[in-house]
Amino acid sequence: MNDDSPLADPIWVNTQVSLNEMIREIQGEPILAVDTESNSLYVYKEQVCLIQISTPQKDYLIDPLALHDLSGLAPIFANPDQEKIFHASEYDVICLKRDFGFRFEHLFDTMIAARILGIAQFGLAPLLEEKLGVSVDKRYQRANWGTRPLSASMLDYARLDSHYLFQLREILKQDLIRRDLLTLAEEDFKLACEVRVPINGEKNLQCWKVAGNHHLDPMQAAILHELCVYRDAQAQKLNQPLFKVFSNELLVELTLHPPQALDELATYKGMNGRMVRNYGPGLMETLTRGMNRPPLRREPRVRPNEAFLKRVEVLKDWRKKTAREMNVESDVILPREILEQIAERNPANQADLEEIMHTVPWRYSRFGDSIFTLLKKLEES
Repeated sequence: MNDDSPLADPIWVNTQVSLNEMIREIQGEPILAVDTESNSLYVYKEQVCLIQISTPQKDYLIDPLALHDLSGLAPIFANPDQEKIFHASEYDVICLKRDFGFRFEHLFDTMIAARILGIAQFGLAPLLEEKLGVSVDKRYQRANWGTRPLSASMLDYARLDSHYLFQLREILKQDLIRRDLLTLAEEDFKLACEVRVPINGEKNLQCWKVAGNHHLDPMQAAILHELCVYRDAQAQKLNQPLFKVFSNELLVELTLHPPQALDELATYKGMNGRMVRNYGPGLMETLTRGMNRPPLRREPRVRPNEAFLKRVEVLKDWRKKTAREMNVESDVILPREILEQIAERNPANQADLEEIMHTVPWRYSRFGDSIFTLLKKLEES
């Protein structure tokens, strides 16, 4: 299905007038394709830097960095009668909710569809290659989309991520219908609309997220805490991601083996002369502050009771076996959150189980009896 005819130029939308004109043109379209590009690898606080919206005829590239009011898009994303195609929608939906407060209804996610169909290579590039014979260049996947102006090749890359979703969606949808899996897919598309924006933990807990922290004693944890606070302040001041200021490995090494003098900093992997000049005094002060603060102890984790853990184990074994039979990943059979809710609440009857699984009715109708029987057998054993 590879079409070698040249594509029309994408339409750059960076003024309120052009945005309003685009909205008038697309609001009557029954299906739209959507993608976004962000700048998480380049700034302290990530933001959406480009929104791609395609119709079957046109590709629009919206510049949210130049537009101060995108509220006109809200009714489109929330319209239950207008389908929005995404690939791997979770990240895009989270970013659009976080930055603009959009609400979503009626999605079709081509990655979710591919996973339900048991397609092993479900990334966009391999899917386009396999299903459409289209090769796309993914070199700009990690590009800085916050720069302006964007090059012609970056604009072309961006538009292709939404341009071919219509054809891909049609192929995958027909496969879902043929295998009687469309209802399951629609169940997951609805869940994709409801994904929540993560709430960042308190900054005083950052040290527990650094790899290697589990080897630290409480006094060392206090040092690592101060180093994390210092790094966060520097990253915010420079508008850079944390890893571009100091690596986690460097912070742990400084914690485990603190330098005795400023000039020793240059001997640490990940430090150089420029960094020592810019951050050396601040790091030494931070290390001293960490050594003098009270020890920091992690909140003890409460181990779940043995009955709960056994139910989780049994449900996971059943899920894995069923997934093999259907040739899909385990979470397609039953999402982890639902599995753990079932194990936690241990439903006393079918009505209780149906209530727990109310967001996944296809799965309840298909697997509810098996799950309930499994739990009852476990209880009786």
